[in-house]
Amino acid sequence: MKTVFRGLQDYVPLWHEMQEFTDTRDENTPDEIWFVEHPPVFTMGVNASEEHLLAPGDIPVVQIDRGGEVTFHGPGQLMIYPLLDIKRSNIGVRNLVSALEQSVVDLAAEYEIAAVARTDAPGVYVAGYKLASVGLRIRRGSSFHGMALNVDVDLEPFSRINPCGYAELQMTDLKRLGIDLELEESAEQLLPHFLRHLRRSSSGQEAPDIIAPIKNT
Repeated sequence: MKTVFRGLQDYVPLWHEMQEFTDTRDENTPDEIWFVEHPPVFTMGVNASEEHLLAPGDIPVVQIDRGGEVTFHGPGQLMIYPLLDIKRSNIGVRNLVSALEQSVVDLAAEYEIAAVARTDAPGVYVAGYKLASVGLRIRRGSSFHGMALNVDVDLEPFSRINPCGYAELQMTDLKRLGIDLELEESAEQLLPHFLRHLRRSSSGQEAPDIIAPIKNT
């Protein structure tokens, strides 16, 4: 498996690159995990309702092909994009979501922060505040899109939407919780937790191995 920290990337070209990777991969294509940061953008899932887009202002809005409602991406937010052949590894979609969520729970626990996942609303929460959001797409037996972890984010744009379709949902980030990490540091600390949960979820022969370090591009 290849892991890459790609730095700041415009959303739409990166999304199209994920689509192309998924559409052109075959049974021998190695899995990849991309860690990325985006300039400010609102994204709307396939069934997202415009009623949750309150006042986007000068931030662009993009209709995309993941599940879920509207959310915000911006500087200081770590995007984790697992480009995995889940059919090959026999990883169920729910298990993949859980692996993403539990990796954040474990990262927070390293700093004695009690974070939880919720079955009724995907993502990770601390004292009712949302720390990470999950939205996936499965195509041709493979996953793309992924999870947004708030590391050190300007949270004001979240007030312009109902985040993930929930009115008055409050967001938080690692910095506000007292966890002072750079974006790449957060990726490096999150990765072993995520891969550990993936390996526990996989019942196939192609379970991903834990690898390090994250490559930069």
